[in-house]
Amino acid sequence: NNPPYNAGAFRFELTFSPNHPFEPPCATLRTPIYHPSVDREGRVCQPLTSHGHWEPATRAIQVLQDLLLQLDSPDPRRLLRPDVARELQERPEEFRRRAEEHTRRHAEPRPEP
Repeated sequence: NNPPYNAGAFRFELTFSPNHPFEPPCATLRTPIYHPSVDREGRVCQPLTSHGHWEPATRAIQVLQDLLLQLDSPDPRRLLRPDVARELQERPEEFRRRAEEHTRRHAEPRPEP
């Protein structure tokens, strides 16, 4: 919902293990994104779904809400791409410009409300 990502739509995939809910799902972003918490393969740094933080009572909607919050508000401490996190901290305008351009090139059109 917030710049620089609000100009497009992004696809997520949640994969559940046969041991769910005792093991966390794996969240993958299928749409390329320029973000410090998402690597080039679409893996997301999400503490909520790490084995150390996972609670079996956590619902899939909570995982998705956490992902959306994380994408809307990049946290340079949750990182998989140190170069992008450094740019966000040191050159925020350059980060925003690159993220907006990447969104224009790779994201899908947003559905009408």
